[in-house]
Amino acid sequence: MRSEEEMFDLIISTAQKDDRIRAVYMNGSRTNKKVKKDIFQDYDIVYVVRKNKPFYEETAWIDIFGERLYMQCPDEIDRCNGFHVDFDKCYGWLIQFKDGNRLDLHVIPEAEVKVLDDKLCVILLDKDGILPTVSEPTDEDYWIKKPTQKEFEACCNEFWWCLNNVAKGLWREEIPYVHKMLYDGSHLELVKLLNWKIGYETEFRISTGKASKYLQKYLDGDIWNRFLDTYANGNIDNIWHSVFVMCELFNDTACELERRWGHTYNLKEAEAGYKFLKHVQTLPKDAKEVF
Repeated sequence: MRSEEEMFDLIISTAQKDDRIRAVYMNGSRTNKKVKKDIFQDYDIVYVVRKNKPFYEETAWIDIFGERLYMQCPDEIDRCNGFHVDFDKCYGWLIQFKDGNRLDLHVIPEAEVKVLDDKLCVILLDKDGILPTVSEPTDEDYWIKKPTQKEFEACCNEFWWCLNNVAKGLWREEIPYVHKMLYDGSHLELVKLLNWKIGYETEFRISTGKASKYLQKYLDGDIWNRFLDTYANGNIDNIWHSVFVMCELFNDTACELERRWGHTYNLKEAEAGYKFLKHVQTLPKDAKEVF
């Protein structure tokens, strides 16, 4: 596996030798001093170029970075999925090399440079002085944001409402639908609530990372273990178990936010939602009415 120094030398020397590339900057976890380095950290690199088209039309130039295991062109996939994507404004390659390194490389034209929009940017090369001066990298753009009461209410309402869909899906034994409603709905609201708890406890000066991947670092062991128990398999009884663990953890956390930080929690709605779940769990399969 090539070292970090070898990878940076390759990334920068490639840009220095190619007149079409005018600047290079990096963002992502490698610029964040709070993130522990490990062997899976990728290199999030942006080449500022004269024009994108020569790079995405003739891609043999990326062979210089090493032997690939496989790669993805996310903009091509987005276009295939019906999204409007302008390749001339931004184009990227996500490359997994055979030696274990990974490079997330994008090209953007000079007119589209938005270095100041991401406070984790570090400039690696600027041939013409076209990039603005950037401050020491900080992850403050990604810090947990303090919720308003309206946001808190919306989170709680969405949590209990999505569980209504989970309940009917479980009764119908429609497992793909259940997992969609559970983990794209209620579970996301639980994660949001836990983030707010952490935010209050840290004065909203930390980030739990992409997809809240650092959540464990900021939660007590008991809460973390309860959170892990909210992940179910495809067994209906197991899913019901995870649903009720989720309800209890959400309810406890929401009540804590009310008690310690002044949010108003609609406990009546929560109790009604919980009671509905318990009712559907025991509803006979040949039932003709819900109630």
